[in-house]
Amino acid sequence: MAKVTLRDLVKVYGRSLAVRGIDLDVPDGSFVVLVGPSGCGKSTTLRMVAGLESISHGELRIGGQLANDLPSRDRGVAMVFQTYALYPHLSVRDNLAFSLKLAKVPKDDIDRRINSAVEALELEPYLHRRPSELSGGQRQRVAMGRAIVREPDVFLFDEPLSNLDAKLRNQMRVEIKKLQQRLGVTTIYVTHDQIEAMTLADIIVVMKDGEIAQQGPPLEVFERPSNKFVAGFIGTPQMNFFDGVLEGEGSDLAVVSGSLRISVPNARFDNSIKAGQKVIAGLRAEDVVPSGHGLYPSDAMTVEAKVTLSEILGNETLLFADADGTSFVARMQQPRAVGNGEVLKFHINNERLHLFDFETERSLRSGQ
Repeated sequence: MAKVTLRDLVKVYGRSLAVRGIDLDVPDGSFVVLVGPSGCGKSTTLRMVAGLESISHGELRIGGQLANDLPSRDRGVAMVFQTYALYPHLSVRDNLAFSLKLAKVPKDDIDRRINSAVEALELEPYLHRRPSELSGGQRQRVAMGRAIVREPDVFLFDEPLSNLDAKLRNQMRVEIKKLQQRLGVTTIYVTHDQIEAMTLADIIVVMKDGEIAQQGPPLEVFERPSNKFVAGFIGTPQMNFFDGVLEGEGSDLAVVSGSLRISVPNARFDNSIKAGQKVIAGLRAEDVVPSGHGLYPSDAMTVEAKVTLSEILGNETLLFADADGTSFVARMQQPRAVGNGEVLKFHINNERLHLFDFETERSLRSGQ
């Protein structure tokens, strides 16, 4: 196991900056997830840690050792790829043993490592099969087994579940988390799926345009997004945003956006906000509550809105609604069929309101 440290890490392709001087500490034994949209630099960062991409500037340390120019094989890392990267002509057992034989690991040690990985991943029934005879989930377990047998200091995962169907993704996500907790190996995991990021991570790192937009424990990033981008990227469905203006006097303020007027909870924001200020208000779907379908403050604002679309998800229903030209998404915790055009009352939980600066899109919440 080892701590991984990135300091002012930069990657340049020609005249293009793919990674723009990021700083990141990955504690020993932790599970850190890099998440963000395509092209944000997360996979490039992972590949620099793995030694598959050169570092243009900055420092990479693994277990305290400067690793910028170390060959991949000497970094103590093992990588699991999106495409599995298995040898199609070899059996599962031979795939697991391949890198160990190349490294001239003694046979007894190879057998011990393979047996340990096979037991952890329940691969015993498939040892003599070739990759083409395996399902996607089984192949992914073999790819993980190849990483485990190397007994690395650091596991690296590059979108390992993106080729699997939804059910298998959920199963493998649980398996990966349990495996990492059992082995205690420092892990860096890349995904574009924020649900994977939220459920797997000890520390979530949200990236945008080659930079870190925010990092921290998943719940902290969800509850206290530092800017509009993070607020919109983390959480399903995306947070509702309303362009508005603050009105009122002193500390008695409300954000007004079209037909909406939402009281601003004083304790949630610092004293710098003032009447006349343009802001972006944010509310998650679970904080816009259809009447009779959830808890909300006794003084919550109520608005009537016409449902334009409903999505029944089994345990809940998402309602897309319009209030005199102001659109939002609400979550109905007790699902029922709602027809398009039906008018409902919605209660707005202003105690969960987010405000962002209109120009910089930075959070205006106290302590940010």
